[in-house]
Amino acid sequence: MPQRENPEPSSHSLSDELFAKLPEPSHRAPAVEQAPPAPGSRRARREAARSGAPAAEQAPSPELAPSPEQTPAPEQAPAAEQAPVGEQVPQVTGTPAESSPKSALQTDAGADAPTEAAAAGAPAAEAPAKPAAPTLDDLFEADHGDAVHTRAAKKKRRTGCLVALIIVLALIGGAVGAGFWVMNTYGDKINEVMGWGPPADWEPGMATGEVMVTIREGDTGSPISTALYEAGVTKTEDVFYDYLVDENIAVTFYPGVYPLQEKMTAEAALEILRDPANIIANTVGISEGGTIESSLPVISESLDIPIEELESAVKDPGAYGVDAGSLEGWLFPAVYTFDPEATATQVIQRMVDRTRESLSAAGVPAGNENRVLTIASIIEREGRTGDFGKVSRVIQNRLDDGMMLQMDSTAQYGYGELHAGVVSTSEEAQFDENDWNTYVIEGLPIGPIANPSDAAIDAAMHPVDGPWFYFVTINPQSGETVFSTTYEEHQAAIDTWHDWCRANPDQGC
Repeated sequence: MPQRENPEPSSHSLSDELFAKLPEPSHRAPAVEQAPPAPGSRRARREAARSGAPAAEQAPSPELAPSPEQTPAPEQAPAAEQAPVGEQVPQVTGTPAESSPKSALQTDAGADAPTEAAAAGAPAAEAPAKPAAPTLDDLFEADHGDAVHTRAAKKKRRTGCLVALIIVLALIGGAVGAGFWVMNTYGDKINEVMGWGPPADWEPGMATGEVMVTIREGDTGSPISTALYEAGVTKTEDVFYDYLVDENIAVTFYPGVYPLQEKMTAEAALEILRDPANIIANTVGISEGGTIESSLPVISESLDIPIEELESAVKDPGAYGVDAGSLEGWLFPAVYTFDPEATATQVIQRMVDRTRESLSAAGVPAGNENRVLTIASIIEREGRTGDFGKVSRVIQNRLDDGMMLQMDSTAQYGYGELHAGVVSTSEEAQFDENDWNTYVIEGLPIGPIANPSDAAIDAAMHPVDGPWFYFVTINPQSGETVFSTTYEEHQAAIDTWHDWCRANPDQGC
């Protein structure tokens, strides 16, 4: 039979056409277990050389050997179908016509080969790639990276913990510091409100000894509570006043000297102070800023000494060692207790001696007593205790500058209206010609105008530093006083005082 013509198509053109439609092969890492070498490859020849088989017997002819595209991928060949090293690989027989490219692909590629749809041009899903076998470098790098990451994470955690610890310690320290400050500042009040700490009052039955407490004219619960604490009668300064408030007790206190004991309860002290029968006899109080004219009647009534005897006792200052034309300013303001048999002269002598004690304590040089008492008496009448140092400075600045003092208290004293109960000076008093009126005379008055206290005497000796030449009390009710350097400033302060007087017409302006 004549042989059928079967022109051989170009294998290259056919395979190119078929494989052009396949998806790009994905890269796969070689499996750990090695596949048999491809026939005709250098590895196959090396394996054949080691086994002693000729390379020609191992490699099929080029025209019979499957093309690289038809050869299954090494990693996809099942382990059971792999040829042992040194054995021949079965050859594909038949003509190209008998073994079509399609059948060859389906036979040799196995399950991983593309389907007919893929050969026709439809996209085929890629087979899942097998995990690549780790190499030594991969393992080292992984271990090294993990170690570095672990160390960095630990270091970060340690840093974060340290920062958190510092913040916590700072917060705790701030809270502790704030707690100490609060307790140091308000500890007594907190303890009182919360009921912590020791009791504020003494226990009943602890009273002992004897102390004298003086109540002055006009004293109320608060200053009396302080006087009791300072005398050692009560345990705390406010317990007596708090007792009056808590128990809602309304009481009238009578001036005088009361005998009490140390470590008394607030209730027991009140029982004595509310009864005027407990006032010790033959006690008398001389007020600060008072004068001989206002003091002698009080002495007479308190000590039951005729007023005529007292007026006679003060006529001769020399009898008490005082080098002055009058004892004005020498009857020191305090509370005194005398024997029932004390005479008028003894009473006056006791008050003069007390004035000398104050002058000595302030460091007044001998022979300068009357001048200091004169300045101190003006300070006592013109200002509040807290302003005594400033008033003293104004007096000293004016004297140093050659200015007239122009103090209302001196004009009122010289005219006889110091105790008239008004703040402003009348026109008659301001221009009256007398030795005390500093609106008329230059320098200091001829002598004191009132009884100065310890504080006023000390201020006369130690004025505070300042540039002031003027002052005026702009609120007589509260005692608020404005000190000025220039006359314009002083006039503005006077206008403020006038405004207050217009708003308070019944307040003694």
